Amino acid sequence: MLAAPVAKAALRRFAWDLDLAREELFRLLELTTRLKRAPGDYARALEGRYLSLLFEKPSLRTRLTFELAIKQLGGDAVFSQGPIAEREPLKDVARNLERWTHGIVARVFSQQTIEELARWSSVPVINALSDLYHPCQALADVFTLQERFGELRGLRLAFIGDGNNVAHSLMLTAPRLGINLAVATPPGYGPQPEVLAAATRLAATDGARLEVTTDPAQALAGADAVYTDVWTSMGFEQQAAERRRVFQPYQVNQRLMELAPEAVFLHCLPAKRGEEVTDEVIESPRSLVFEQAENRLHTQKALLLMLLD
Repeated sequence: MLAAPVAKAALRRFAWDLDLAREELFRLLELTTRLKRAPGDYARALEGRYLSLLFEKPSLRTRLTFELAIKQLGGDAVFSQGPIAEREPLKDVARNLERWTHGIVARVFSQQTIEELARWSSVPVINALSDLYHPCQALADVFTLQERFGELRGLRLAFIGDGNNVAHSLMLTAPRLGINLAVATPPGYGPQPEVLAAATRLAATDGARLEVTTDPAQALAGADAVYTDVWTSMGFEQQAAERRRVFQPYQVNQRLMELAPEAVFLHCLPAKRGEEVTDEVIESPRSLVFEQAENRLHTQKALLLMLLD
């Protein structure tokens, strides 16, 4: 599902990556830096504001970082686990929540659920993960790269593995910041064509390079950062055995990392150690996975300020 990015004055949702315009991405990174350096300056910024957390999928990082984010900004959150529209239509859910809370954070199976909530809600709706996108993760990823390298433009990021929601969000976010992105997946497991088409247009507009290949070595050549994710996302468990067979050549291990000897390692977590990444890589000094996890908190605080303040 693709649509034009909203204008700055109309920032009322973060249902997918392009709801943040390019200039808003830079603004969010700048605000995140200030929040991380001086969190006390914003301790009452969202006092009296409340979030609804609707989670169809289990979570550690997403739930805790959103709860902590709103609380550290002076607000609070209420949490609901389970199917969102099992007992009543989504349009009724949205119009109840908008009467009680100031924003909705939803972690769902279908992107359509996010879009429907955003359609009917008068308060901001934030995509905390869907089958198509993981935009909050991409924000933490690019902030982590900015912390490590300083300048984002010209960096080369290699994503190795499944062309999934994390890959999609990186494809729609990284090129707009000048990051060159190479995605390597097994044949038949690449990004969705409509996402690739949109990302290709964005890369051309912003002067970045976007490559999609089936060759991990090609993607890793000259990489400053290597990223992977689980081979079997939630909802695809019945494919796990076949995916382990097909994806084995795409495991990020020491041999693969030697193809990018100066690169840092990224993973959105949770990791299936011994599958998509070896313990040796994730525990190496080159690994930034826990910096990424921490930065979910800081980037989400910035996002909440931009949406709710």
